[in-house]
Amino acid sequence: MLVTQSRQKSYADQRRKPLEFEEGEHVFLSVTPTTGVGRAIKMKKLNPCYMGPFEIMKRIGPVAYRIALPPHLLNLHDVFHVSQLRKYTLDAGHVLELESVQVREDLTLPVLPVRINDTSIKRLRRKEVSLVKVPWSQVGIEEHTWELESDMRKDYLHLFSGN
Repeated sequence: MLVTQSRQKSYADQRRKPLEFEEGEHVFLSVTPTTGVGRAIKMKKLNPCYMGPFEIMKRIGPVAYRIALPPHLLNLHDVFHVSQLRKYTLDAGHVLELESVQVREDLTLPVLPVRINDTSIKRLRRKEVSLVKVPWSQVGIEEHTWELESDMRKDYLHLFSGN
């Protein structure tokens, strides 16, 4: 029995890596409905998987850390197990500059089509509908959707100048 347990432990340990954080590092806090964090946060929509980043203030034990919580989370205990923390790596690519974002008066972002990537004909019972695949440019994000060719020709004729 002990030999089997030892073998299974060695298999499991191959995938695991010990998580250790230093004071001053930043971490994300895992939010699940069963933990104290998930029960303390009341959201009307979907809850986020992670919150943060938060700064690690002190290492309490081999697997416990005290983190600096913002004022709206002060009802939570500030010591968390290492399994509830995820390492935060600083990436300047996910930070948007305020000057680069142009918001309309109705608080929406302007989204413009970039080009036409593909065309398709959808066959319905009694007619055929022409569709075009269009990538939309938002601030740092490109999303593709299928749109009606007639609507795109009406609103964005310059995309069809090569056709």
